[in-house]
Amino acid sequence: MAPLNWLVLFILFIVIFFIFINFIYFHPFSTEFNQDIQKKSINSLNWKW
Repeated sequence: MAPLNWLVLFILFIVIFFIFINFIYFHPFSTEFNQDIQKKSINSLNWKW
């Protein structure tokens, strides 16, 4: 039963991994969030210089 349990855990891990990737790369708010981070980083660099 051990290999079967490892197979089930592996499949669950793959499903969670794909859901995580879809949430990061295909979430509609991810692009706005990244642009907001880039603006903040640019503002912080301008503030330092």
